[in-house]
Amino acid sequence: MRHAGRARGVAIGLAALAVVFELTDIWVTAQLPQPSYTPLPFAPEDVAGTAFSLFGAVLVHGRPRLVIGWLLVVGGLGSAANILAANLNLLIDGPPLHWPIVNVTWQVGQLTLGVLLPLLYPTGRLPARRWGWVAGLALAGVALDWAAVSVRSHPLREAAHWTVAAAMGLAFVSLAVRFARGDAVERRQLLWLLVTLPGLLVPWMLGDPFWWLASLGIPLIPAAIAVAILRYRLFDIDTLISRALVGTGLLVMVGGVYLAAGAASSLLLSGVDRVAGLVAALFAGAFFQPMHRLFQRGVDRLLYGSTGDPDALAERLKLHLQLADPGHGLLATLEVLREGLSVTGVAVEVDDVTTVAGTLGVPARTVPLIRHGTPVGLLLVGPTERRRFPAAHDERVLATIAPFISDAAHAVRMTAALRHSRERIITAREEERRRLRRDLHDGLGQSLSGMAMSINAARLTLRDSPERAERLLTDLRAGMDTVTCDIRQLVYGLRPPALDELGLAGAVEELAGAPVETSGELTGLPAAVEVAAYRIVQEALTNARKHSGATRIDVTLRRLTGEAAGGGLTREAAGSGRGAVLRVGVADDGCGVPPDARAGVGLSSMRERAAELGGTCVVRPREGGGTVVQADLPL
Repeated sequence: MRHAGRARGVAIGLAALAVVFELTDIWVTAQLPQPSYTPLPFAPEDVAGTAFSLFGAVLVHGRPRLVIGWLLVVGGLGSAANILAANLNLLIDGPPLHWPIVNVTWQVGQLTLGVLLPLLYPTGRLPARRWGWVAGLALAGVALDWAAVSVRSHPLREAAHWTVAAAMGLAFVSLAVRFARGDAVERRQLLWLLVTLPGLLVPWMLGDPFWWLASLGIPLIPAAIAVAILRYRLFDIDTLISRALVGTGLLVMVGGVYLAAGAASSLLLSGVDRVAGLVAALFAGAFFQPMHRLFQRGVDRLLYGSTGDPDALAERLKLHLQLADPGHGLLATLEVLREGLSVTGVAVEVDDVTTVAGTLGVPARTVPLIRHGTPVGLLLVGPTERRRFPAAHDERVLATIAPFISDAAHAVRMTAALRHSRERIITAREEERRRLRRDLHDGLGQSLSGMAMSINAARLTLRDSPERAERLLTDLRAGMDTVTCDIRQLVYGLRPPALDELGLAGAVEELAGAPVETSGELTGLPAAVEVAAYRIVQEALTNARKHSGATRIDVTLRRLTGEAAGGGLTREAAGSGRGAVLRVGVADDGCGVPPDARAGVGLSSMRERAAELGGTCVVRPREGGGTVVQADLPL
């Protein structure tokens, strides 16, 4: 702690000294003629001396052991001392006593800010040990420069200048190498520096008339370095770049279209300038949205590669879904999403079943999946992998692909429901077979065996004891009545006989004990529909009589076709072209179903019978009190 406090004090002292140098230089500059290359009362070197020193002190205060802050402080102090010495030499207008100081401070600034800073940023270590020779090359150039000054050799000094320039160029190349090999955190830190460098490099490349513009861009460099090291998680730099590039491109293109349309309309409509301006504005506005989409796709490809274009990902996703079966479509969508987001893994939870692509780890984000207003599952997104940029485009990718994932999750859900339904049907069939076997063997079979024995006994005792034979035959007749009743019950369990005897409407009237409202042709209905309708009415009547305390129960049977039937079909049944349904309704004036009531066996049985046929069964409150059970069974 003591060493850290001392380091902070030294950094603050050096930054304060740099500020004093810059204030002094501003006074010295005021005594000199206004330079032609800048309209400002200070030079870019003044801004560099102040900005680099102050932000370097801030960085040293936050990270005393990180060498980057010290490079900023020393480089800023060297720049401040350099410009002050150069202007003092011009002000004194005497022997060049300050030129050695100017040379030394310039070389300090070059070495710290031009070579060591890009070599060591942002970790304070070289990208690899072999990069140390770049610093050695820069030192060789400095030594060569001093030798050139000593012997007053201009060619030698030119060689020294190009040696140092080559070292600086290689140092900036190291940033690209580090960016290519770094992880997501290091790349984000590098991006902060790379996005601010044009503020210095562009005026420098443009030359003398525009060099003063560097005064406006230089402070952004140390500020970006400080933010990148201390607070890089607070800002989405790639989002900033994306929006800046799109906005700049739109500004240039819309302005160009406006000018071109204005010029063309002025040539064609030279006498009506107002109309020409309006035409140009409308023409530019019409191009705005298409150009916005075009620039956004271009920036996504530039920043994130082929996986950063949501539209391209959607096309790949459609192709995968076309080739995959419904059970594996969800995994295909997750693979495309994982590549698009560049995360370690993604997963979807559907009804306690998790489908994972990649390695999920601890989910960094959870997104609910909604399909037609109904939740179908949860999307779990893992942490970010190494990538060229962090995921500013994640929202666009999720917005584009989430509907496909919701559909795939719904397909998985429906496939699982279909599989479970088939399992229940098979189980029910086997249970019914077991029941029939048990009833036939233990009930009907034993009764028939007993009757056979009674017949043999009666035949043997018919001559010797007619009275006993008569009793045996009387018992045999009663047993036959019992067997007939058992057979009737077995047949009734398979299909209610009333359906064959009375038809659906008559059988339901017999159940209800009152007239049934009917409409449409109810004869010739599929046997499965008749049985399902009968059982649903039977269960609804039982519930109404037992639990609701109803005084009146109304039963309706309607055969609906066309649009009237569409609302009662599931998506699968509606898509199959079967456009007719049997609508079964049972309404009572009882107490109704409590809001917190849980579905029992009866309600579940009605819904399952409707679902087996591709229909629906809804239980809802009745207007004015009571309950309505409505089942729509596709024909």
